[in-house]
Amino acid sequence: MKLTKELVILDLEATGTWLEKDRIIEVAMIKCAPDGSRKTYQRLINPGIPIPAVVRQLTGIKDDDVAKASKFKDVAQEVIDFIGAADLGGFNIERFDLPLLVRECKDAGLNVNWDKHGIYDAQKIFHVNEKRDLSAAYRYFCGKDMKNAHSALDDTQATLEILEEQVKKYGQDGSLQALQAFQYRKLSEFYDAERRFRWWNGKLYMMFGKYAKKVSLQDIAKSDRGYLEWILASDFSEEVKRLVADALRGRFPAYNAAPQGELFDETAEEN
Repeated sequence: MKLTKELVILDLEATGTWLEKDRIIEVAMIKCAPDGSRKTYQRLINPGIPIPAVVRQLTGIKDDDVAKASKFKDVAQEVIDFIGAADLGGFNIERFDLPLLVRECKDAGLNVNWDKHGIYDAQKIFHVNEKRDLSAAYRYFCGKDMKNAHSALDDTQATLEILEEQVKKYGQDGSLQALQAFQYRKLSEFYDAERRFRWWNGKLYMMFGKYAKKVSLQDIAKSDRGYLEWILASDFSEEVKRLVADALRGRFPAYNAAPQGELFDETAEEN
């Protein structure tokens, strides 16, 4: 790869995907110079809050691993200095890593601006150049091109062939049921289908209204019951109203930290 200026490849691991609240637990960077030389930077970070079970499972980083690590505010300038004036690269870096880094730096009293840096997001380039539609899946699994894409019958025939090939590739016992092992649960951590409430640090937070992203449902139930009563009388889903009605009675759902199913990080793979 020919470079005309330094390039830093950046990846952050965090306590979750909520840019306004979640915190960095690991920073890793590789700085590539035009002369071919490379420097590596890697640090575990103490987020100051518990690492959720789903994140521990995904990253392998546990609370004990970061207990004696530095807080991000103590290494923020070090991270900025390592990047310097280099261009930046990563996978989903524009939507996750860079916004999170900006917020963490701001919390540390440092303002950063990436406008003058070239940004190379490998996920965006991948999605633009490698389509992930039915035709692409048919080509990948079946090794041939679809002749009549978007014809309903041809699409169903192609899907059947894809499933047959997936059973051969991933189903150890050759049965269709073996594919049920590949059930994924997003780390989005939203409580309801409309994404009105989101889990963070074991509590639910509203994503709308005057308390959006600021105050937990438990605290609102203590300080502003009238606001919850307004929700009950307004146009919200039955799921949300049941949640709020229970909150007014002092009942709150427990966060299921380790449900069944494989995990994937929605910050890394989105259509």
